[in-house]
Amino acid sequence: MPDQDRDNSSLALERLRAMLRDIPATGDNRIPTERQLATSLGISRRSVRRALEVLEAEGLVWRRQGAGTFAGPRPDTLAEPEALDANFTEVMEVRLRLEPQLAQLAALRASGADIARMRDILGRLEATQDADGRELWDSALHREIARAAGNRFFLMIFDSMDRARHDDAWRALRERARSRANLEQTTRQHRELVDAIAAHDPVRAGAAMRTHLMTLNDSILRLTSLEVLEDA
Repeated sequence: MPDQDRDNSSLALERLRAMLRDIPATGDNRIPTERQLATSLGISRRSVRRALEVLEAEGLVWRRQGAGTFAGPRPDTLAEPEALDANFTEVMEVRLRLEPQLAQLAALRASGADIARMRDILGRLEATQDADGRELWDSALHREIARAAGNRFFLMIFDSMDRARHDDAWRALRERARSRANLEQTTRQHRELVDAIAAHDPVRAGAAMRTHLMTLNDSILRLTSLEVLEDA
């Protein structure tokens, strides 16, 4: 079949959107090449390329010459991962001041599609049984809220702060703190947060985010204080 006979950019866009729904939009998950996508979709590379241009304009993918195409917006350059450490006090100070505001903005600006993505991510988080999966989907939920806030500069700050999740010591500390705080409580807080955003109630959304983060912060503080006493 001639390549031009398989031109259908709208169909390519629809199928690529469906594919991206199953890929965490972290900015570092590479998707198949244009050639591979064209083969799997049965559509011309030109149509795939055009569809990717639309997705890139929407911030759903980004491309780097020689490296490929990645799901999610282009990572910011505020800080490299290796430039960050796992100082939980600094990370939580930023989160407590930034994320309640992001939740408020999300409550004002989130579309029906945004809220649907939050609920889908929340469902995946609740279904996950291992620590690594919980960390991944927890990050995805908070990032989706940050993205729905509709402010690129806030999102850049969020992404820079969220890189602390890459640190093994920080991940282990969060998981122990999450266990102490009770997973059921964390799940309930996540649901209340998403419900407040879905209700377009910025006051309730901001308060729900602050309560959620304070629970984690208090648990980390108790955990690290006990460890200091045991070491002494």
